[in-house]
Amino acid sequence: MRCIYKNREKVLNINYFNEIEIFIKKNEVSKKIRILEENQTILENYWNIGRLLVEAQGGKERARYGNGLIKEWSIKFTEKYGISYSNRNLMLYRQFYNTFPIVNAVRSQLTWTHIKTILPIKEINKRNYYVNLCIERNLSSRDLQQEIKNNSYERLIKKPDKIEIIVPQKPIYFLEQMKNPILIELDRNKTIQSEHDLEITILAKLRIFFSQLGEGFALIDNQYKINYNNKNYYIDILLFNYKLNCFFVVELKLGELRKEDKSQIEFYMQLMDNQIKEPFHNKTIGIIISKEQDKLIANFVKNDSIIPLTYEIKKKI
Repeated sequence: MRCIYKNREKVLNINYFNEIEIFIKKNEVSKKIRILEENQTILENYWNIGRLLVEAQGGKERARYGNGLIKEWSIKFTEKYGISYSNRNLMLYRQFYNTFPIVNAVRSQLTWTHIKTILPIKEINKRNYYVNLCIERNLSSRDLQQEIKNNSYERLIKKPDKIEIIVPQKPIYFLEQMKNPILIELDRNKTIQSEHDLEITILAKLRIFFSQLGEGFALIDNQYKINYNNKNYYIDILLFNYKLNCFFVVELKLGELRKEDKSQIEFYMQLMDNQIKEPFHNKTIGIIISKEQDKLIANFVKNDSIIPLTYEIKKKI
């Protein structure tokens, strides 16, 4: 009897451990999302500060003669808000704007430390080469410094005549091949009470799921592991479409779609694009399948938009 109780206790502990780990994973994902969002906001703010400084000094051509204005304002800003707005840093923000006059060219993969490392590079091709290197290889600022120190650009056997900063791919138009609503047939007594149940349901109905989603889909894996900063994250279902030439990250949620669900899948999409996607692949697309009452809603996440499609659960008689 004691052995039976010990086994039960062991099983219960494993279950509790697994449930606790689910919340820990969600919390760690949320932390990373906040870091990415905060970084993008910081870069945009610094860029706008630089833009306004240039405008206040009479434009780009005259800005270099207006250092007295920056010095005067830096004293006031530093007293109020700290060293981030010192004379040196305001000069850097101005240089940031002058170097990257289009804010969309400043990709979210770059941090302010990346930017400061790249700003002293005067040659445009060379500078753009290192920006692209950060994006393609997901380089840390330390990795970037090492690449520059090792003369990575200078050692290229054949340098392109013109290097442009990588820009997002044009949107893929694929909705015309999809059906709406998509019918998922379940056994009469089958209920979906957890995200695991939802995953099993989708996996069991993959052939139907694929045929109604469109042509060219293939399953890569479920609970696909991807590592970021020495931490593992698990994508519920990973698909690839050979016709659209891109990965599809699928996340499964119970309840209505929330803002953090979109942020989470965008984080996974970014990891796929940075670590797994080849240069010849199109950008990853996200699908959030959420169960709302007796319907499954497939929310397609592309760029900044969400495109909802409805899956109706049809019970077998």
